Amino acid sequence: MELMNTFDPMRVEIESSWQEILKNEFSAPYFSQLVEFVRSEYAQHKGGVFPPGPQIFRAFEACPFEKVKVVILGQDPYPTKGHAHGLSFSVDPSVRPLPKSLHNIYTELNDDLHVQRANGDLSSWAEQGVLMLNAVLTVREGQPGSHANKGWERFTDAVIQQIATRKDHVVYILWGSYAQKKGAQINTQNNLVINTPHPSPLSAYRGFFGSKPFSQTNAYLKEHNIEPINW
Repeated sequence: MELMNTFDPMRVEIESSWQEILKNEFSAPYFSQLVEFVRSEYAQHKGGVFPPGPQIFRAFEACPFEKVKVVILGQDPYPTKGHAHGLSFSVDPSVRPLPKSLHNIYTELNDDLHVQRANGDLSSWAEQGVLMLNAVLTVREGQPGSHANKGWERFTDAVIQQIATRKDHVVYILWGSYAQKKGAQINTQNNLVINTPHPSPLSAYRGFFGSKPFSQTNAYLKEHNIEPINW
């Protein structure tokens, strides 16, 4: 699916609360350049850039600013056709087998809270206030990192900065060194920051397994009289 014609630097289709909070980003010169790059990618590689155009800002649609309780930060979308749908680590419900990182997340979830999920779609998390944010919001098929350093990182840095500036008692789940570096600006006095190795098969056994991020998150939310997440 091609990128929406309405994806324009002056008229980005994004949930209204985020539209207001991020308006300075949308009017910045770097964002105009980013738009042109992304537009050209979707045009040149029809069906080969993910997620589908209308799902680029799905993380924001699913989790308006006022609902944000938790941020789970990923790197970029899955580069496999049919997997990415705009939420970090999440996949379309039909995807089998699950990506290995998501499989490991589910293993830890089961060990932590004895929760088993039916498929890889994490939309229910987003709808409860978990911002499932990738640092880079688009990718070319089969080429992880192909849309890095084009402007998305600056945009998502601004997202994190706005949350960190405007909200306290948010849980930031930062899996791996990339996410941890990106989250360095977060005030750890007024928020909970959970830093662990990435859930990928290369690093999950170095401290991701056994880290109990889900129970830690809910304990912190309850401590601050915030409704916990039904994982």
